[in-house]
Amino acid sequence: MNFSSKISREYQSKLTNAENAVQVVKSGDWVDYGAFATNPDLLDAALAKRVDELQDVKVRSVTFPGKAKVATADKGQGSFIYNNWHFSSGDRINHDNGNGYYIPFVYNEGPSHYEEEGTLRTDVCMMRTTPMDAFGNFNFGVGNSFQRAILENAKTIIIETNNTLPQCLGGTGESIHISEVDYVVESDNKPILTLGAPPITEIDEKIANYIVSEIRDGACIQLGIGGLPNAVGNLISQSDLKDLGVHTEMLADSYLQMFKTGRITNLKKTLDPGRMVYTFALGSQDLYDFIDNNPKCASYSVGYTNNLANISANDNVVSINNAIEVDLYGQVSSESSGFRHITGTGGQFDFAYGAYHSKGGKSFICLSSTVTGKDGVVKSRIRPIFDPGSIVTLPRTITQYVVTEYGKVNLKGKSTWERAEALISIAHPDFRDELIREAQDMKIWVNRNRKDCINAAA
Repeated sequence: MNFSSKISREYQSKLTNAENAVQVVKSGDWVDYGAFATNPDLLDAALAKRVDELQDVKVRSVTFPGKAKVATADKGQGSFIYNNWHFSSGDRINHDNGNGYYIPFVYNEGPSHYEEEGTLRTDVCMMRTTPMDAFGNFNFGVGNSFQRAILENAKTIIIETNNTLPQCLGGTGESIHISEVDYVVESDNKPILTLGAPPITEIDEKIANYIVSEIRDGACIQLGIGGLPNAVGNLISQSDLKDLGVHTEMLADSYLQMFKTGRITNLKKTLDPGRMVYTFALGSQDLYDFIDNNPKCASYSVGYTNNLANISANDNVVSINNAIEVDLYGQVSSESSGFRHITGTGGQFDFAYGAYHSKGGKSFICLSSTVTGKDGVVKSRIRPIFDPGSIVTLPRTITQYVVTEYGKVNLKGKSTWERAEALISIAHPDFRDELIREAQDMKIWVNRNRKDCINAAA
């Protein structure tokens, strides 16, 4: 029997449908899903249908696209307990409705939680991949993340194939072989999640201008998601910056735009020169077409991309991430608003720390100076202290640059009163007097500087 025939026979012996595959799940099991667009679709729906016959099945996911059916099916009866490493908008709704829970972690440590004996148990792992190639490999597509570590920890592995996933070349840890798989389910090939270009506001453009002025030729860029990173990408695309590199957890359309305009070449990188390094991708179909079988792009496990030594190995790393609020001590909250959980730590800590330790590197935390609540009340996002329940994503010792539409400040090396003064100088003018009064009550204000602070910020 030749090699291809052997592979084909093994595939056929493991091929089944979703309903049969999920019968392997038993009450009390821990079930891991895929990451981002590689979360299972048919398998999730099939497992949810067993809601009346299972109890205490714990499911872990990473940013489910939409709302996981196991979470919505449970309705408080204890069949499924749904947990997530990083919230999507659907995960957020599930959490608001009491159907989901967050797992705190920093992204670079994801693989280690599964690799260290006795930390986590995976009875069943089910995820979407590309169809099997001629050599028996299933590629993780846009959701490498820490999938390989989960699979190696799993007792049973179920693959749901989808031919709309791009083949993302590695790197490391970007595929699994048929010999490691227990069941294969061929899906209906429903297109994977795509994201349209987020709107860019005037405030985004102002903040982007402050950041781009700090970027030099040959810098290595990491961008988060949303309108602000998109604004930075647009501005870089129109600039005369040269030979930019990419080492990031998320690959988004802003990188594609910078590549097409010749800003990104990756030629000046110390680590992985000539290639865009990433661990997952979220964006348009154009982005997915670009990374499909593209040797200029390298999909790695997050244990590689977000490894602190690997981030800092490149010179002039520029890390740009969003925040919900920043307090006068310089602490950054990017995950929750009070007790309402919104997203997750993700790789913000990894890249804030790694970028600062890169030669010539800089870490930026960006936010608009105010936000308008559902009640129509305008609030400052520079806060004296956070509300109870708000999570500290970056401790004050890690925060470097903070940027609003009113300017940028570098908090490194500054005392508590200097931090308060700097942050108030980039707060919205309508809130500065109040923030000064709060800083005085907190004993982090030097009175003689009040006038100077107000004048400098005006």
